[in-house]
Amino acid sequence: MPVQSGASIGGDDGRHVRFRYLLSRCRGRPRLPMAIVHPCDALSLEGALDAASCGLIEPWLFGPEERIRRLAETIGKGLEGVILHDAPDRMEAARAAVRACRRGDVHGLMKGDIHTAELLRVLLDREHGLRIGGRLSHAFAIDTPAYSHPLIVSDGVIHLRPGLEEKRQICQNAITLAKAIGIEHRRVAILAAVETVHETMTATMHAAALSKMAERGQILDADVEGPLALDNAISHAAASVKHLDPHVSGRANILIAPDLESGNILTKALVLLADGIAAGVVLGASVPIALTSRADTSTARVASAALAVLLSG
Repeated sequence: MPVQSGASIGGDDGRHVRFRYLLSRCRGRPRLPMAIVHPCDALSLEGALDAASCGLIEPWLFGPEERIRRLAETIGKGLEGVILHDAPDRMEAARAAVRACRRGDVHGLMKGDIHTAELLRVLLDREHGLRIGGRLSHAFAIDTPAYSHPLIVSDGVIHLRPGLEEKRQICQNAITLAKAIGIEHRRVAILAAVETVHETMTATMHAAALSKMAERGQILDADVEGPLALDNAISHAAASVKHLDPHVSGRANILIAPDLESGNILTKALVLLADGIAAGVVLGASVPIALTSRADTSTARVASAALAVLLSG
């Protein structure tokens, strides 16, 4: 089934043009066999099946089979052609899904009704997980009608207080995502509270170092600037007042948060206060992992599945 890029899904009211563009970039690609971990609530099951109906994925559902079948009946969704793997609980569903990824049965993974920490415990297992050498990081691709550019925010899920090397890899992973979704001119803002460097503010020290690392080729395929406060990163007027370099300032499309809490709060503010759709994905694993909040809409889950399709190559 081809991707239906014009269809209205979930909370899409027609104003989220970048969400539709994301779907259009998947057109003509084969369905991605994707493991859905414990889709035992209405939002996660509906999101997976909606992504399938858009032609994005071939869903393999891992969880209590009878419970999933009853839930599908409750929400009025059919399971024809869907592969079901019975697993008694969340953790066994996660382990079985990861084993399917390692065998090559599926080429992507989506979080269902399972806590992020529980799923990450399985994904990050050094012997049986999906690590491939580098650090995993999470990024949100956000479509908010109020901003003229697509926005990527990282990392608001995995790295609690990342150090300098972790932030370097967070940057590079986010750039990989930007390339996959078609952002040609990648402009990375390393966020802090201010745009000047202060020894007592670790975020500003990291940001300055990352900017220099990009100049020396340690971060590739993007312009990188920091430290930048949020207004200086995305507002031309604010950047102009402070006479900042316009290569990134005022028009950033990748925002690197100082820590998990600030990245998480920023993303949720863009969704809840600026009518954004946030598609979430884990980068740096052996397969792309669509990872959203358990409260996210079907639209966000479909968009996350689209990210996984584009990252799968």
